[in-house]
Amino acid sequence: MTSATYESTLVTKDVEGLTFAYHEAGEGEPLIMLHGSGPGVSAWSNFGDNLPVFAEQFRTVMPDLPGFGGTGLPELDEVYPVVAARWIARFMDHLGIESAAFVGNSMGGAVAAELAAQFPERVRRMAIMGSGGLSVGIFAAEPSEGFSRLFEFLEDPTRERMVAWIRTMVHDPRLITDELVDERMRNATAEGVIGRMKAIFGSMFDPRRRETYTPLWTRAASFTTPTLMLWGRDDRMLPYDQAHFANRWLPEIELHSFAHCGHWVQVERKYDFERVAIEFLTRKAPGPDARS
Repeated sequence: MTSATYESTLVTKDVEGLTFAYHEAGEGEPLIMLHGSGPGVSAWSNFGDNLPVFAEQFRTVMPDLPGFGGTGLPELDEVYPVVAARWIARFMDHLGIESAAFVGNSMGGAVAAELAAQFPERVRRMAIMGSGGLSVGIFAAEPSEGFSRLFEFLEDPTRERMVAWIRTMVHDPRLITDELVDERMRNATAEGVIGRMKAIFGSMFDPRRRETYTPLWTRAASFTTPTLMLWGRDDRMLPYDQAHFANRWLPEIELHSFAHCGHWVQVERKYDFERVAIEFLTRKAPGPDARS
């Protein structure tokens, strides 16, 4: 089945007064896929082409994160990934999901990691791509080129600035089609979207909130969740060097990098991403004599 067949799977659900929009397809063990935070993003824009493949193996749920797509923005009384992780836990409760495997792209990876920190029993394992949270910059200057272009767009949301931002997402410029730019512009300039994005990023850089927040990467050695990090070697949003801190400190981690690939691993290396992620997510735990 093609991705177009699954586009109609979009539904909404009220979760404790917050509207969640999400796609769901397939049967089996639950898998929750969390998207990134770029302008005009949604679960479908990040993972729509991957859904048919994952739905063959899992009960696959793709929610729009709080404040993105069709999901409402709750009060941001803490940094965004913490708030979003708690709402994803409530969302799981309303779907009757006690624990799940997770795939997280960029911000979605940070939210999955926050969920694993707060409620480790709910995250069976996670495959996170170009993810913040558990990773941290070692060599590259901050803000990255990708974040600089993103913030420029938020201040002046023109088509030219959208194209400039998308260029930092991919290694292969042939992926930047008029259709892609039009869709992202349409979604990003819809009523209220820019304001919500500014609030989300504002919570993450607010000195008052950061004073009371202990970054995930400082707790990396305490994580018990089996983790696969996937990274494009040519990522200009969250550069590849960030992967190595997590790869050194997380007790249960694997790192897989992709050449000729930017931030959108699931787009530029679609088939390899699906193959590597599914192998990790379906792998049987080793027996007690596996290391003998």
